[in-house]
Amino acid sequence: MSSYPVKIVSFGISIPDKVVTNDDLATFLDTSDEWIYSRTGIKERRVVSGDETSVDLGVRASIMALDKAKLKPEDLDVIVCATSAPAHLYPSTACEIQAAIGAKNAFGFDITAACTGFLYAMDVANAYISCGKYKNILIVATDTNSKFVDWKDRASCVLFGDAAGAMVLSRKDSGESDILALDVKSDGNLKDYIVLSLNGDNCPVCDQGLKESGKIQMLGKDVYKFVVSKMPQFIVDTIENADLNVDEINYLVPHQANVRIIEAMQSRLGFGDEKVICNIARYGNTSAASVPIALFEGVEQGKIKLPSKMILCAFGAGMTWGAAVVNISKEVFS
Repeated sequence: MSSYPVKIVSFGISIPDKVVTNDDLATFLDTSDEWIYSRTGIKERRVVSGDETSVDLGVRASIMALDKAKLKPEDLDVIVCATSAPAHLYPSTACEIQAAIGAKNAFGFDITAACTGFLYAMDVANAYISCGKYKNILIVATDTNSKFVDWKDRASCVLFGDAAGAMVLSRKDSGESDILALDVKSDGNLKDYIVLSLNGDNCPVCDQGLKESGKIQMLGKDVYKFVVSKMPQFIVDTIENADLNVDEINYLVPHQANVRIIEAMQSRLGFGDEKVICNIARYGNTSAASVPIALFEGVEQGKIKLPSKMILCAFGAGMTWGAAVVNISKEVFS
């Protein structure tokens, strides 16, 4: 079977209008701006309001990405949606987005890999295109974790914000792929580190089980130890898989979970501040959307100069983790 190179065509993002600051949280939590910022690096986050859902955010990000790619919705073959905080378990968010944008020739499905979902979706899309089966694929990462946090738990609720990011990938006829290396992993033995349980009732003639909270629960210290011990070497290994060394990487675009984690990875990798893209102060942890949003804003704000080689990395519940070395051209943002 032929192997085709993959082109990164465009990005799109969608961020809710509603801003919730640390001071806002302090009105109903035993916390303060200083307490939150010193521990997380977060000053504010965006959250959905009223009837707004992850579908709405995903649709807006998708339309932006398609417009920038100069593609029509009917040009799409596949929609891969990474979401762990959807509006519905079924229908899938991908199918809802498909209908909303009019992608009548595409099929869609969701991937649940928590904050690593964008990279899992990239891996699937990369394989679909490189094997020659499909030509144009839309990736959408959209989460509304504000609907699932325990707003009485100051250790976790202060971390999350809502957002969506989208990317269009297409088949190249020749040349080098824009995805130079990509690897994803999981370890289900660490499943208790980050949990969001679904509550449901057993059949009335059966014994009823113990109900769990139905809210996000985290073992924050365990997550931190895992990430700082696992991710730096994993990032180096992914770079080497692209036949590059760390010095040849222009930017690190990490998952925006906690500034302490980002700083720990940065220190272990020896990257200067100018090579690390961080926007957590404004948005908090936007889960699967955090990497495409950080990349998009980094370019738009002039922090990322193009063309450049960068490594994208993320980790999330599962535990899951992943990294991708990508080559982003000026045309992607032209």
